[in-house]
Amino acid sequence: MVIVHKQMSYKDKTLTDDSLATINSRKFNGEIHRSWKAKLMSNENSLMVFVGEFEKEVNHDHLGVIGRGTISYEFYWTDCWYNIFRFHEPDGGLRNFYCNVNLPPKFENNVLDYVDLDIDLLVWKDFSYQILDMDEFEQNATRFLYPNELRQKALSSLDELISLVENKFFPFNEKF
Repeated sequence: MVIVHKQMSYKDKTLTDDSLATINSRKFNGEIHRSWKAKLMSNENSLMVFVGEFEKEVNHDHLGVIGRGTISYEFYWTDCWYNIFRFHEPDGGLRNFYCNVNLPPKFENNVLDYVDLDIDLLVWKDFSYQILDMDEFEQNATRFLYPNELRQKALSSLDELISLVENKFFPFNEKF
């Protein structure tokens, strides 16, 4: 997949409450797992790019402390089973990428909803990566009775993500 992407800068945009979309990460049963606000920066073909800012410090099991003011560029495709977050430190430097395997999102009435299938891929600045939460995927596959086709598509989407990282394809090829 080749995607042409215009360079954009968060600092060039003004975020106001009325310009923010709501993003909901849901479990397979439809329950909202996490919800946050971000600004839609681009919506071309199947790709939507949002940008948000961490309003408070977050302690994450694998990422450590994510500081207040960290910028999150969020890439969602309506025809892909994953999304990619590119985190930048408040000073603008690249922090890391965080990728979720999920059902393709839906965007209506300024709300983006997606079903998170639990498998995550953490990618550091040097492009080393680790697969996270496979055990949670297996537990929820049993709990929510994921069909075999869904399980297979989730795993093949993880393989596709890894290929994007290893080959430094978009958005892993951006200059930071």
